Amino acid sequence: MICFYLIWCFGYFLTLAWLSKYWPSKTSAIKPEGSNSQLISLIIPFRNESDLVSQLIQELQKISDSVHEIIVVDDQSEDDSWVKFSLAAEKLPNLRVLRSPGLGKKAALEFGILQAKGSLIVTSDADCMFSETWVSELTSYFENSQIQLVAGPVISEGLDDNFFTRFQQFEWVSILLLTQFTFQKGNPLMCSGANLAFRKSAFEHVNGYSGNEHLLSGDDEFLLKKIHREFGTSSCHYIPTGKALVKTLPQASWKALINQRVRWAGKWKLHRSLAHSLATLFAFFIQLGWVASVFLWFGGKLSILEFLGIWILKFMAESWAFLRVLRSFGLSFSLLALFWTSLIHPFYVIWVGISTIQGKFTWKGRSN
Repeated sequence: MICFYLIWCFGYFLTLAWLSKYWPSKTSAIKPEGSNSQLISLIIPFRNESDLVSQLIQELQKISDSVHEIIVVDDQSEDDSWVKFSLAAEKLPNLRVLRSPGLGKKAALEFGILQAKGSLIVTSDADCMFSETWVSELTSYFENSQIQLVAGPVISEGLDDNFFTRFQQFEWVSILLLTQFTFQKGNPLMCSGANLAFRKSAFEHVNGYSGNEHLLSGDDEFLLKKIHREFGTSSCHYIPTGKALVKTLPQASWKALINQRVRWAGKWKLHRSLAHSLATLFAFFIQLGWVASVFLWFGGKLSILEFLGIWILKFMAESWAFLRVLRSFGLSFSLLALFWTSLIHPFYVIWVGISTIQGKFTWKGRSN
């Protein structure tokens, strides 16, 4: 049994090393020459975000000069978000506040895109924070006429004294590693609508979100797959740099976090993609292997030294890979938080996987 786990740990280390190989260092990212000259429309859907309006307006003020217009679209909010955004529009002359006639995030996004004047669409979420260079960094790649969609990294805030927020940040890092790798290999599996740009003409060409508009999630990934399939590998680009980074607020509770992850994970079987299915199942069974080692230890199949050695190797592999990503963004790193994350994460993934099979979650007051 120990031979199996030694091979398992070696394979896990090689997998993380392989993924990390495709993540650029802080100084190695290559930016295209020139700057984008097309009209840019930033679209942000919102639902029941009253507490975040003030923060979002401050963030939008930093980038308002980088876009032609900012459109925030109300997705049937039940609080006073609409009123607060309407009042805030007085501070930003290029801010438009719209009400979506449809139901759901995709309907709100599509309505905003149809109303947009820009030929380039940038999307984000109401709980996000941006750098002043974000929009220009994301849209500069459209000087290449082949590029139809550009995605950037998203990571949650990780507070030094809060394990739960650090846990979420480390999970984001693993998502970013896989995202960069699949883009580099020409078969992108995922991206985030919190940091996405695309040509309006490409969106219209692939009929937007048609075919999956009934789903609560997936506006970003399904659009990515459509554009990649229609325009080819060279049409989609990913920017793994700090200048294009968008930060998002961490979830406030384990229940909220699991609901969000179940919502995300539930999309895998809808992609009808062998690569996507294999990647999802591979990630699940990797974590299942770590959980199994606990039961083998309790069952006497592994000694305490063998068990500790397995998990120490796991922790070392993750430390090396995650540190590379966080350093490239200039973010701090907590070994203690990663240690506990390394222990808890396999059990968390199994729980999310089981919940995904059950297929039930609640998000923004709506149930699936």
